[in-house]
Amino acid sequence: NFDNISTIIPTSKTNVEIFELPAIKNTTTPEVFFTTNGEEEGWGGCVVYSAKSGSNNFNAINENRANSIVGICLNKLNTARPYYFDYENNLNIAFSNNIDTSILESVEMFDFLEGEASKNLKTVNKAYEFLVKHEMTRTDGIVALGGGVVGDLAGFVASTYMRGIHFLQIPTSLTAQVDSSIGGKTGVNTSFAKNMVGTFTQPDGVLIDPETLQTLGKRELIEGMGEVIKYGLIDDVELWEELSAMDGSPESILAHAESIIYRSCNVKRRVVVEDELDNGVRLYLNFGHTIGHAIEATAGYGKVMHGEAVAIGMVQISRVAEKKGLMPQGITQAIENMCQKFGLPTDYQPWQVDELYNALKHDKKARGHMIKTVIVPELGRAAINQIPLEEMKAYLEK
Repeated sequence: NFDNISTIIPTSKTNVEIFELPAIKNTTTPEVFFTTNGEEEGWGGCVVYSAKSGSNNFNAINENRANSIVGICLNKLNTARPYYFDYENNLNIAFSNNIDTSILESVEMFDFLEGEASKNLKTVNKAYEFLVKHEMTRTDGIVALGGGVVGDLAGFVASTYMRGIHFLQIPTSLTAQVDSSIGGKTGVNTSFAKNMVGTFTQPDGVLIDPETLQTLGKRELIEGMGEVIKYGLIDDVELWEELSAMDGSPESILAHAESIIYRSCNVKRRVVVEDELDNGVRLYLNFGHTIGHAIEATAGYGKVMHGEAVAIGMVQISRVAEKKGLMPQGITQAIENMCQKFGLPTDYQPWQVDELYNALKHDKKARGHMIKTVIVPELGRAAINQIPLEEMKAYLEK
């Protein structure tokens, strides 16, 4: 019951609850998923982060719906400044219709160019300057409205500015809704590796509205399925079976959105509660990511989308692990077939082993001269396979 949210907000930062909102006024979809593990103290203000993009169009969302979703969320977080934001300079929404007018003032917007290429310390520094210019304090907060890049960067800024201010996620891409907005990882890229600089900082809340997926382009929607497929492989056999029954079209993804988002978030919730700081079972979530991150870094950030790189990484590591007897016969083909059904790539060219290996040496799962890779010994179960870093070259061979 959203009216009683204050009674169910967990006090532990490692405790994450998933619950359903009742029907929201002026909306057509009765269910929205909201995960929260924040504190109950109020905010002094908000900053909306968004990314300028030519492909996504927020005009596709009913304005009343956007008003009520953000309004109800911020009201429950006791935000003191109701507000207004401009997304992509083509949509102005005054949230006063659904927010107590006593908190109406102004919300400042910081925006930046879309894509992984902007997720770096240069953009972070511009954000710090923006916050200082607008006199943001430790009682203020940041709202991240957008995909994974927006959430990762905004979260990093919020967790480091004045040693931490409030932070709310409103993810609008499938990848962000099923994965990156959940669990408290923030970070930015460097020329050496993806997400090399970052923090573990849980957001005050994550508001997930599946209707926003209708604003995505085909490629942007499909790439999120890389993470969804991963969840089925490492933990949730029923999710894998649901994916198997789908025809793989964008229409089928949208039709099953609430189910696959919920199931994916539930897997990540359980893992994060057990291992918030990525020292044990949370590493399972990196299946396909070790090679995938190397692909993203060597290709040039943004050229291969994250979910696409994860799909390629899952197929590659499975192919070698299966040959070594670490994964069951036929699983690589099953993974490849599933990825291809949803339109995900399963190979990348030019495949340059030396460049990929050099990128792998900076992977966060490396421990000295060893690296922890993730394998799937059977469908629905993941395991850690720690090997010498040098042996990773064999996992890169076609």
